[in-house]
Amino acid sequence: MVTPFSGGASAGLVTVDDPDDPRLSDYTGLTDVELRRKREPAEGLFIAEGEKVIRRARHAGYRMRSMLLSAKWIDVMRDVIDEVPAPVYAVSPELAERVTGYHVHRGALASMQRKPLPAPEELLAAARRVVIMESVNDHTNIGAIFRSAAALGMDAVLLSPDCADPLYRRSVKVSMGAVFAVPYARLENWPQGLETVRDAGFPLLALTPDEKAVPLDTVATGGQGRTALMLGAEGDGLSTRALRAADEWVRIPMAHGVDSLNVGAAAAVAFYAVTR
Repeated sequence: MVTPFSGGASAGLVTVDDPDDPRLSDYTGLTDVELRRKREPAEGLFIAEGEKVIRRARHAGYRMRSMLLSAKWIDVMRDVIDEVPAPVYAVSPELAERVTGYHVHRGALASMQRKPLPAPEELLAAARRVVIMESVNDHTNIGAIFRSAAALGMDAVLLSPDCADPLYRRSVKVSMGAVFAVPYARLENWPQGLETVRDAGFPLLALTPDEKAVPLDTVATGGQGRTALMLGAEGDGLSTRALRAADEWVRIPMAHGVDSLNVGAAAAVAFYAVTR
């Protein structure tokens, strides 16, 4: 059942008390990772969770399809409700949990329209520091890497075809919306697409704990005009093919017998080194 919400003047604000209402379809089954990984790109949407992330998505120019709010968040989001033409659905916390599949702690969700991804060449033309991810398929790591990339001054992100979706809800949440701040594109062919990066004037630095690699700080302080830093998946690291395609192997020196860092932590250290 859908009824007008009496607490606001917006024509788009309605109270919903039926979890099967088709207007809530963008929010159904948010905990079903496989379903959402396929459905969201196919339908051109993604989910922003929490006030700050929703505002950052709007500031980045993403169009809002709808918003799902528990009652206590309506006043907090009043300015957004009044500004956007999209419908806003007011629901109880219990109904939100039935629809989404989990307790929505932040009480505010928005379905946003995706933008077409730019071509890699377009990003490379305007960038100096680029991060390239190969097979990073953990959404938490994707979000953490984007957050560090934004905070530490990386200009763009390029993804191999099998990398996880930066706009998946978990990635967006972990990044605190930083996925909206750093432009990204996908390399359609791997590792052949790395030639596009090299042709644009970027030396390819492969981050690896291999003993043959040189310490990253000795490379990063050389005053290079452009740098592309390659990161591999947690555990496996960069593939043999990617390592062969690199111009140089670099590593973060370790102490106390530690062999490597989590890819998210390693990325933050490496970004600081290449941007300072």
